Amino acid sequence: MKGGIRKFGAADRRLLPEGRLSGPMPWVIAIMMFLTVLAAAAGLGLGSAASSLDADLANRVTIQIVEPNPDLRQTQAAAVVRALRQQPGIERVRQIDASEMEELLEPWIGAGGLEADLPIPTMIDVDLQPETYERLGALKAKVAAAAPSARVDDNAQWLAPLAKLITSLKWLAAALVLLMIGATAATVVLAARASLDTHRSTIEVLHLMGATDLQVARLFQRRIALDALFGGIVGLVAASLVLLVIGNRVGALGSDLLGSAGLPPLSWLILFTLPVAGVLLAMLVARATILRALGRLL
Repeated sequence: MKGGIRKFGAADRRLLPEGRLSGPMPWVIAIMMFLTVLAAAAGLGLGSAASSLDADLANRVTIQIVEPNPDLRQTQAAAVVRALRQQPGIERVRQIDASEMEELLEPWIGAGGLEADLPIPTMIDVDLQPETYERLGALKAKVAAAAPSARVDDNAQWLAPLAKLITSLKWLAAALVLLMIGATAATVVLAARASLDTHRSTIEVLHLMGATDLQVARLFQRRIALDALFGGIVGLVAASLVLLVIGNRVGALGSDLLGSAGLPPLSWLILFTLPVAGVLLAMLVARATILRALGRLL
């Protein structure tokens, strides 16, 4: 006892039992953390996919030489490549060779499908500088002059709906994370109020012993923080296992677009900090709830 205010030690903290495996709150928080990590991982993965899509397709066009005669098709392709390499504002020109085309088309036409004299267009990938991309009409005119059977495809235009869908899903994932945070805070409020009602007589004794509202709130805050830490770790481990399984399944598909939605190390670091953020949130919410409730009791 110092200055009329009693200091509480480890023995006093046992006044509030901490059975973290018996009560429902740790498991509810574990479920919330599990869903929060999955939603956050979805948002981070979609953000990574959107960035990769922008980096791969921004200011890029694909030219198709649609000519049935293979000799004339090669001649026009060579003329287009020469014209583009002489054009200012062109960063890279790459003609896709036959082996790469066969690899791309093999899932649809089968192995050796290109040997059946199919009229496969010649593909040319072109990377443009931003100012050249804005004058795409002039580029199309030059390509048409070099190869009448050429067709210029704006990759960003064709994939714009997909980019918008990815962006929408990313913001939806962010909204789900916010909803999970709100639900976790509400769970902590209910648990704090229930614990306060359960230990009302103990709190009255502590007040008679000279304990302040802040000291009593710290007892509840510590207990809820431990519950939140236990539930957060359980939820994080479960969600991490699910993400690893999904990542292995996606990797087995061999899709570049789905592969770009993987989680980089920075994203994993963000996910690992979520339980810590959950504990801090639970401590702040519990502290505010208990202090407010104790203020009403007096």
